[in-house]
Amino acid sequence: MWSGFFAPAETLVKLNLTGTCGDVVDVGCGYGTFTIPAARAICGTVFAFDIEADMVEATARKAKINGLTNVHTMRRDFIANGTGLPAASIDYVMLFNILHCEQPDVLLKEAQRILTPGGTLAVMHWNYDPTTPRGPNMNIRPRPQQCRAWAMDLDFIPFGPEQIDLPPYHFGLTFHKARAGKTGAGLSPTEH
Repeated sequence: MWSGFFAPAETLVKLNLTGTCGDVVDVGCGYGTFTIPAARAICGTVFAFDIEADMVEATARKAKINGLTNVHTMRRDFIANGTGLPAASIDYVMLFNILHCEQPDVLLKEAQRILTPGGTLAVMHWNYDPTTPRGPNMNIRPRPQQCRAWAMDLDFIPFGPEQIDLPPYHFGLTFHKARAGKTGAGLSPTEH
């Protein structure tokens, strides 16, 4: 059923993951739906985190079956304990279908901490539409504008389309971490 909800490789391209990307973090990796195609696409390592042991095991198993040696899985409560990765060490962070949690700001602050200056934050979530076949309850499901505002409150700089359509049931947003000493207002278009 999950395969009908996403086109993972195409989604990652739309969300600006490129082959020149170094290390990537997948927060809440689940079954490795995006971890595996990301690992195939990049030149670095994908650090895949989930609080559920069975999700971590499923992702590790998929990486092994696919012969991928650049996937590092870890069971971790990243809301309580962060990722444990060094500051400014990651090129790309995926926050996919997770910002409906009780403390989205904690996830965004950790993404801000671990991203390199100029690094990419990619957000994907279920459309704000009660007819989607899955997804969180509508009273906790964030709207695109809300996700955008949360990220910009932490000085993330939006780039690309205001909202990326990820049919059939999702939207995406992309941001850069501000370069040292600069905020979104101070960057020229060539620095995005």
